[in-house]
Amino acid sequence: MARADGLYSRVISWLKILLPLIALVLLSTLFLLSRSAEQVLDVPFTGGVAGDGVNREQVSAPYYAGTTENGDTLTITASTASPEGNGVIRAQNLAARVRMPNGNEIALKAETATVRESDQWAELEGGVRIESSTGYTLVTETLGAAVDRIEAESGGPVSGSGPLGTLEAGKMRIEPLPDSGDVQLLFTDGVKLVYSPQD
Repeated sequence: MARADGLYSRVISWLKILLPLIALVLLSTLFLLSRSAEQVLDVPFTGGVAGDGVNREQVSAPYYAGTTENGDTLTITASTASPEGNGVIRAQNLAARVRMPNGNEIALKAETATVRESDQWAELEGGVRIESSTGYTLVTETLGAAVDRIEAESGGPVSGSGPLGTLEAGKMRIEPLPDSGDVQLLFTDGVKLVYSPQD
């Protein structure tokens, strides 16, 4: 019995030494492998020929996700994006979604978008569609929107429907309220609302 206990003690003593050594070997192997991995520093633009025969670079199915200073979650996707020079990116079939801390959401869709990295601003064009989780669905031809915060303004008339009925306005602005941070849709320049009472 004493011999078995002695063997058990020796095995435990050796394991106390061997296991940490094995762990160190595994960790060092991981670090060596990670250093040899190829680092991607640039966005992988691929070449393509545009309709005018000019060779252009573009990214297929780009995806961006971030958080604003107020804690709003922002995601942006597109079918393609291509650099235009001077920090300007042109995107096709853009879709953006903002989710606020209170659970409300605003979704934007547009045929094209021009994003300026210098001031984090995007110009959306081609039948811009705005949908909110509060029940508003709006359409306008152009919309300027911030990429890093909740701020947007239509470039002209906007029309659509909401919980109160159908509406038309010469302009619309999306911005947070200064006190609470909640988002408001502000309609100006001749607002026409056709009230539809709820059942």
